[in-house]
Amino acid sequence: AEGSASSPGSSGVEVVLSSDPATPAPRCPHVLELGPTLLFVKVSQGKEDTRRFYACSACRDRKDCNFFQWEDEKLSGARLAAREAHNRRCQPPLSRMQCVQRYLKFIELPLSQRKFCQRCQQLLLPDDWEKHREHQVMGDISVTQLKRPSQLLSPLENKKTNAQYLFADRSCQFLIDLLSTLGFRRVLCVGTPRLHELIRLKASGDKKPNIKSLLLDIDFRYSQFYMEDSFCHYNMFNHHFFDGEVALEVCRTFLQEDKGEGVIMVTDPPFGGLVEPLAVTFKKLIAMWKKGQSQDNNHKELPIFWIFPYFFESRICQFFPSFHMLDYQVYFEKYIGYNYGRSGSSIDPVTWLISCPTAILLPPSLQSFSFVKIASQFVCKFNDHNMCTKVSLKDGRKWNHCFLCKKCVKPSWIHCSICNHCALPGHSCEGPRDGCFICGELDHKRSTCPNISAA
Repeated sequence: AEGSASSPGSSGVEVVLSSDPATPAPRCPHVLELGPTLLFVKVSQGKEDTRRFYACSACRDRKDCNFFQWEDEKLSGARLAAREAHNRRCQPPLSRMQCVQRYLKFIELPLSQRKFCQRCQQLLLPDDWEKHREHQVMGDISVTQLKRPSQLLSPLENKKTNAQYLFADRSCQFLIDLLSTLGFRRVLCVGTPRLHELIRLKASGDKKPNIKSLLLDIDFRYSQFYMEDSFCHYNMFNHHFFDGEVALEVCRTFLQEDKGEGVIMVTDPPFGGLVEPLAVTFKKLIAMWKKGQSQDNNHKELPIFWIFPYFFESRICQFFPSFHMLDYQVYFEKYIGYNYGRSGSSIDPVTWLISCPTAILLPPSLQSFSFVKIASQFVCKFNDHNMCTKVSLKDGRKWNHCFLCKKCVKPSWIHCSICNHCALPGHSCEGPRDGCFICGELDHKRSTCPNISAA
């Protein structure tokens, strides 16, 4: 598990964010070929292993990708050649250009000849029919269906790698209305394919489209449905563009258009993903955006909506101190095996963290929200109070304000005079706590500890 406990003897694994750029990371031989690996290190209380290792950037479960290589390991030429051959076999079956050419041919076909193989998740041209004749094939694919690829494709449900729990249409529609009201003209959709397709669907029906979008996503299947200027095959955990400099330039041009004005990034990473590499990637996208700005606007921040479980708030704010959490609920498309919406007192533990002023963001329903001046934002009405500046509604329950801790805490917690903070009743005052491996403090991790050099 990623570093979480700080008691003696506890251990974990952390990402090494400052690896030597002169030493390229080995590429991952995953079945989907996920690009360069990340460098990790095992840590325990105040100690770090002497050897670091490379592992898959996106898969945290060894069952999904068992790649492992010590940082200082010297591989034989035969082993490197075998790995390179395996990586070539794991490439997507079609190149980006081939996908575009096939799509242009597909839309010219009469409706009766437009077919989609549900087993192979592929649009079929007449020459492909014989190879797929024993597969489950869907016919009469309409233009409307082509504009909604997320409804044609089966969702990838590995929550630590793909996690395609797609936004429900009503959440997308609220986002689109909000972004339009705020005056944004371009949306960089990082891992939000449903939002991307609804923005494009709305634009195709408008006489004068006021918002356009670019999708960056790890699911190469979307290459079949979009031209090069609207989709880039991309791994957000290592900032890897699978189609190289061409795709990178598409993203750069999109961000820097109009000197960077009028653009916002909306991202919905896999909920089991590591925050640290995501933060590094997003800072690279921010830096890319900043290069297109004039010197007068160099102090501005790229507006970002980051949709993620509420319990990662403190981790995210370590990398982006200006981010604020909103009191808004996100709805997802229903899939078997996943719980949605309210069930008793519980709700999806998903929230918005944003980098723009919270006061300008109108809620989805003014009847259900009220504006709290001290927090400068809208909150759910049953969450309305004026005691602290932080949003307290996080998991669907009304949290209680602790005057001693000077913050809101879960309703099941009480203030412990021994620990001098709130915790569950019956907790062990000497037990393990979340926080830094080196000093034990709760407000930061080992990677940002001021005592790291001494350790």
